[in-house]
Amino acid sequence: MQELRETWVYLSASPLLHLTLTLAAFVLASFLYRKAGLNPLLNPVLLSVVVIVALLSLSHTSYDTYFDGARFVHFLLGPATVALAIPLYRQFDRVRESALAILVSLVCGSVTSAASAIAIAWALGAQPQSIISLAPKSVTAPVAMGISEQLGGIPSLTAVLVILTGIVGATLGPLVLNGLGVRDWSARGLAIGTASHGIGTARALQVDELAGAFSGLAMGLNALATAILLPLAWRLFF
Repeated sequence: MQELRETWVYLSASPLLHLTLTLAAFVLASFLYRKAGLNPLLNPVLLSVVVIVALLSLSHTSYDTYFDGARFVHFLLGPATVALAIPLYRQFDRVRESALAILVSLVCGSVTSAASAIAIAWALGAQPQSIISLAPKSVTAPVAMGISEQLGGIPSLTAVLVILTGIVGATLGPLVLNGLGVRDWSARGLAIGTASHGIGTARALQVDELAGAFSGLAMGLNALATAILLPLAWRLFF
């Protein structure tokens, strides 16, 4: 047992361990996801988070220690986001034809997302700091955290809420759209991207390239719209 403990201490101090853990958790989650016929309730991001959190809790590993090893995956988020321009470019003619509908939908979606979060939090008696931390929940994390910090929110709380929103949207969004009878891939992608940012976009790309293209477009434009409209509305009404 002493040798095993010493081995674990050595491995836990190595960044390679947590990088390997992250990749292995996602590969396992993706395998289960495919085996289940792409069931949205078995979203790979959700399963990966559950597995990693459980292992970190059992091994009493701090997040800072884990992130030292997983930093490379975090770095790759930038190139991955830029790569979303590829399916968008392939569908550029379709986007241009629907420009007005896209613009109206995005503004309505952005306003509804922030306004509903603010209204529900206010009705439940949340403090202003918590309310503004919740408002940009449907925006990609770096932008949402910047908005939250600028308006006096708690960026770390915003980051958690953004991730939860993305996972819930990617998991339940397709089921809701099916129930509403939305069959057009561009409309489905636009809805998922507006509500669930990058995590939802990853799900949309797995299902259909057209949905992924519109989802990536919605993710970027929703971040821009929220970054402009939310601070103006917050200073006007609060």
